[in-house]
Amino acid sequence: MSAPPLVPLALFLAFLVMQRLAELRLSARHERTLRARGAVEHGRAHFPLLVGLHALFPLALAGEVTLLGARHGALWPLWLGLFAAAQALRYSAIRALGTRWSVRVWALPAEPPLARGPYRFLRHPNYLAVVVEFAAAPLMFGAWRTALAFSAFNALALAVRIPVEERALGMRP
Repeated sequence: MSAPPLVPLALFLAFLVMQRLAELRLSARHERTLRARGAVEHGRAHFPLLVGLHALFPLALAGEVTLLGARHGALWPLWLGLFAAAQALRYSAIRALGTRWSVRVWALPAEPPLARGPYRFLRHPNYLAVVVEFAAAPLMFGAWRTALAFSAFNALALAVRIPVEERALGMRP
């Protein structure tokens, strides 16, 4: 058995953690703006579920590679490409939302949902990006258990989150 890909894994995990921390800072800044504009937060009770999911993801990936011996296969470039595409989709969604983007569900009562950027074609492009990430990132390293488990847990979390968001935005009763 080959040695674990510790350097690529460490670089990837550092990227992932730095990205999420930067997004949390941006979200906090946007939330202050949203509150000042009269936005109302929805779905506060389910937010810890999402935090736990995203916090445990890098730990599970690291554990599967270092402790369970997951190793990348020949398709790792495909998974890397899908991960990169998910990043492009995520950042196009963040850009389209501007100061309305947050990791929490905030709704401005007087404003309709957006219909620009990827929102012209998809109702929830950021969630699609996360779905792809939770599959592609672990599979880059051969961590199929992490991909399977986090994809399943994410599906459950989104089954709660999306209806809350759609009700908050007036997209569905």
